[in-house]
Amino acid sequence: MARVAVVTGGTRGIGHAISIAMKQAGYRVAATYAGNDAAAQQFSAETGIPVFKFDVGSYDAVAKGMSEIEKALGPVDVLVNNAGITKDTPFHKMTKADWDAVIGTNLNGLFNCTRQVWEGMRTRKFGRVINISSINGQKGQFGQVNYSASKAGDIGFTKALAQEGARAGITVNVICPGYIATEMVKAVPKEVLEKAILPNIPVGRLGEPDEIARCVVFLASDDAGFITGSTLTANGGQYIA
Repeated sequence: MARVAVVTGGTRGIGHAISIAMKQAGYRVAATYAGNDAAAQQFSAETGIPVFKFDVGSYDAVAKGMSEIEKALGPVDVLVNNAGITKDTPFHKMTKADWDAVIGTNLNGLFNCTRQVWEGMRTRKFGRVINISSINGQKGQFGQVNYSASKAGDIGFTKALAQEGARAGITVNVICPGYIATEMVKAVPKEVLEKAILPNIPVGRLGEPDEIARCVVFLASDDAGFITGSTLTANGGQYIA
């Protein structure tokens, strides 16, 4: 039977591409989302991928949602922790709510989701956990103290958990995308994109969501069984770790 993959934040942006690529690679995919019902239902209708609504920042909501996914599709073999948000502002203007929201989704969400599937993976002696961090978790970014902290935390989470999962046949890896041509990035004013962003990317272009999706498909595969605790940078040479 095909392995089951869960992609959090899997109906839009990079997650949209990951969900489709995983289905094309033969996985039974569940895509989660937090709020945009119309977009999620359209995604499901177009792709045939079932969607499940819950906030990854809520442990109880994740426990309930993951239980529903396993009842519908079976035990989770691959977890892609992709869900993330931004609340950008300079630190002297950042509120406690801005901080808590971003850390809650981008970092606590990894714990909440991974904790629900970890015991099953250990029991079955197989699992793939793939976390989507960011170039700004590696180098930092003005106005993104909360986001950069959360994404740096994702990298530390990966390195530590990989050591615990290795003997149980579970790999844990993290991907750090650079600037990807999602709706959010393409909404940046053209002048800012052409003068402040693209000149800093050696390959001279934005990345495509499909390019990140292919990284995920590889790390989820049996071919990547000897790779764990690794940080895969996919940023066009903008930051070389």
